[in-house]
Amino acid sequence: MKILDEKFRKNLTGDIFQCALATITVFIVLMVLDVMTNPVIIAALGSSTFIAFTMPEAHVSKPRIMIGGYIVGVVAGCICHYLSLWSLMTWVTFIHESSHVVFGAMAVGLAIFVMVITGTAHPPAAGLALGLILNEWSTLTIVLVFVGIISLSVIKSVLKPVLKNLL
Repeated sequence: MKILDEKFRKNLTGDIFQCALATITVFIVLMVLDVMTNPVIIAALGSSTFIAFTMPEAHVSKPRIMIGGYIVGVVAGCICHYLSLWSLMTWVTFIHESSHVVFGAMAVGLAIFVMVITGTAHPPAAGLALGLILNEWSTLTIVLVFVGIISLSVIKSVLKPVLKNLL
């Protein structure tokens, strides 16, 4: 049984260096963001960092895709969040009692659909949409998430000459 990937053994120093760059990038982004405000939502940035630094040449790690996906995820999450608060929904018992489940599923489905039709499919952004339903958030949280994904995209673009696909 093999535990380590053969590619890892061939470029051990390069792989460690690239993972260290990802770690430093997350550290910088998290120092700027108030991670304690909404850790579940900000955790989506960790997933995006994985994609950006392990698959820097993949379509899903392009800045347009990452930032566009986050825009879609935020819009879908906000729409479903506000729908869940709509007072007319209280008359439907199932929706009222299970609003996090119903609107969380709707947020993910809406985000996926819009990302697919706009060509901005970035999986962590669907998680972000769900996080906006499951957790309390503020406008500041949204701003911080965008600061984070834009910062990540810029840092990845600057480091692109030294990054290679690890997967």
